[in-house]
Amino acid sequence: MTETKTLSLAKIEALAFDALVAAGTSPENARPLAVATAQTEADGVASHGLAYIPIYCEHVQCGKVDGTARPSITQPRPAFLLADAATGFAHPAIDAGFERLIPLARDQGIAALAIRKSYNCGVLGCHTQRLAQAGLVGLGFTNAPASIAPSGGAKPVVGTNPFSIAVPDGQGGVAVLIDQSASTIAKSEVMKHAREGKPIPEGWALDPEGKPTTDPQIGLAGSMAPSGGYKGVGVALLVEVLAAALSGATLGIHASPFSGTKGGPPRTGQFFVAIDPGAADGAAFAQRITDLVGAIHAQEGAHLPGDGRGAKRTRAASEGVAISTATLDRIAALSG
Repeated sequence: MTETKTLSLAKIEALAFDALVAAGTSPENARPLAVATAQTEADGVASHGLAYIPIYCEHVQCGKVDGTARPSITQPRPAFLLADAATGFAHPAIDAGFERLIPLARDQGIAALAIRKSYNCGVLGCHTQRLAQAGLVGLGFTNAPASIAPSGGAKPVVGTNPFSIAVPDGQGGVAVLIDQSASTIAKSEVMKHAREGKPIPEGWALDPEGKPTTDPQIGLAGSMAPSGGYKGVGVALLVEVLAAALSGATLGIHASPFSGTKGGPPRTGQFFVAIDPGAADGAAFAQRITDLVGAIHAQEGAHLPGDGRGAKRTRAASEGVAISTATLDRIAALSG
């Protein structure tokens, strides 16, 4: 049984921040990543929480990520923003972009933010959720190093490529939050099982010949199983077009891996669309969403995407989160 220690969200944020700064990340770049790490732990997505901090730190130290990068924002069209993350962390670039995206979407009715020369943005829903909390419908896409093979093939050509949509509830909260990858499971979960020496369920990954495997190491050497077969491949291609081809980021087939020290900066990308419901009929939109959510919650045992995370987040705010002591030891070593 894994030994754990319960920490407050503030303590989790502080641990992540201190480790990132100790590794060479500037305080202004470390802060948004630390905030997202605490939020991720609160949501119960431990694979992208503190367990990922040693990887982030390793990548700063080996040069995969420029911990002191300063993102730049341009506006080539009235409702289109372009962010250059300068091979730094995605989070500071997203923060800088959202500062302009949110008011722009309110003014124009709809606006887009493309981010290039970026890196792993963590849990995509953490970002689209912020757009919904600002009263906007938020769509997010992020590409990743190739790990999904095309239908009928065995060699990866696209990443797990998550997409997310967050819908406002009209009261400053989030009514619906969908956040899912194009693969059956996030690759980080397979990596986590590999680190812990645990087998993975069949259906998570495929071996180099395209056959199912329960060995996480073999799965990492092969490919991730697409969610829904060819439909998952289609979703991955959709995300690749928006987050990489359109944003000017590196395609997954050319990006260095998010794990390990091989290769230089991955230079992957993100793409966000923010829509103001008020551009059509905000009050009617809010009522339709209320009706839709109500119809689902009225069914016994039914739940919406995001319900589980929301419940965990509420509980974590008062009770804290149980963190593996092995993870805490690794972070303590990084922070000195």
